[in-house]
Amino acid sequence: MEWVDGLNRSIAYMEAHLAEEISYDELARLACCSVYHYQRMFAFMAGVPLSEYIRRRRMSRAAVDLQAGEKVIDVGLKYGYQSPTAFNRAFQAIHGIAPSAVREEGAAVKSFPPLRFTFIVKGAEEMEYRIEKREAFRIVGVSAALDKELEKNFAVVPQLWGRAASDGTIPRLAGMMDGQPAGLLGVSACGDGEDWRYYIAVASSQSAGDFEEYTVPAATWAIFPGEGTNVSLQDLERRVITEWLPTSGYEYGNAPDVEVYLNPDPENAKYEVWIPVVKKK
Repeated sequence: MEWVDGLNRSIAYMEAHLAEEISYDELARLACCSVYHYQRMFAFMAGVPLSEYIRRRRMSRAAVDLQAGEKVIDVGLKYGYQSPTAFNRAFQAIHGIAPSAVREEGAAVKSFPPLRFTFIVKGAEEMEYRIEKREAFRIVGVSAALDKELEKNFAVVPQLWGRAASDGTIPRLAGMMDGQPAGLLGVSACGDGEDWRYYIAVASSQSAGDFEEYTVPAATWAIFPGEGTNVSLQDLERRVITEWLPTSGYEYGNAPDVEVYLNPDPENAKYEVWIPVVKKK
């Protein structure tokens, strides 16, 4: 399957470049998607963030190199650590012992073998969705910058929502809503070649005033409804990527991911997950 083959090509690239800088752009190119969507897809499929997987693989190889007699300082430099202290900290975080202790009798280290993705058809609960083609639409709201390594943003988005809920931003935005999609929006604007930002916003034709504005480009969207908490939304996103996308006949398109919140209750929300898609050729 092309989708899985692309992921496995990216794993092969990582293995060949563990002792060099690994280009996220190249990983995404091999998997035929954007850097943002590659990282999301990888984390959902592998169960671990991309940067953490690379760190584990490097430390696995570092342990083998140390066991073979290479010097600690040389191994650290090989895997990108300019400081012995930084290498020591990273190694201990993975293996629980210092690099200098690896060759001691009875020293135990951990091995994290390279991944190999396969696709397994399994019985799963149904997923409701619809495909819609939409023209570009303008949003207004507030935003926060996102790091190009997605796991560094785990605190950024919740903090932005917390501020928006406490400072009156959300009701102000609700009063400006006059476009489609109708709802409070969470927009991950993370296209290749642009600064990555996460927006809390609404579709609106009104003057932005002291809010920011952004235009979501025209795209075809796979739209998945759901309800529940933030955890259930994340579970829906995981199922979309790991269960629906591989067999859908679609692949990621070049547009933001959009979350549409249809009611304001965070513990019993009704929402839609919008994934940009294009038909596979």
